[in-house]
Amino acid sequence: MTRVMASGVFDIVHAGHLRYLQEARELGDELVVVVATDNTVRRRKHEPVMPEKMRLELVQGLKPVDKAFLGREGNFMDIVLEIRPDIIALGYDQEFDEKRITDELASRGLKVRVVRLSKHEDDLNGTRKIITRIIDWYSTNKSEVQK
Repeated sequence: MTRVMASGVFDIVHAGHLRYLQEARELGDELVVVVATDNTVRRRKHEPVMPEKMRLELVQGLKPVDKAFLGREGNFMDIVLEIRPDIIALGYDQEFDEKRITDELASRGLKVRVVRLSKHEDDLNGTRKIITRIIDWYSTNKSEVQK
């Protein structure tokens, strides 16, 4: 059995997230997803819109996902050692360095393949762009919203 691990924030789940998870799932027999903690999101990106428990629940309910866990504070390798994947699937826009991950895994005696997944052209390109579109819409339609 080939276990694939994917990770992400999954704040306002959208079609790009689903495509990422579907593509990751196609790499193996089991997909395990790590959802970033609120503290990790704050440190790396922004204030999360949805709390970590809600984001975890949504990801657990997605069809391609076999198991989902909340990430761990600290070193990314801690959760990798816990899950023991055969493949780590990285999203096209995730800021992970494949070589650094591969080298770190090898130094721990782990044979894990690291795969960068493809970009899908018809995506809204992320949660922040969705939030921006919502803000723009409310800004231009303020009078309609207040009715």
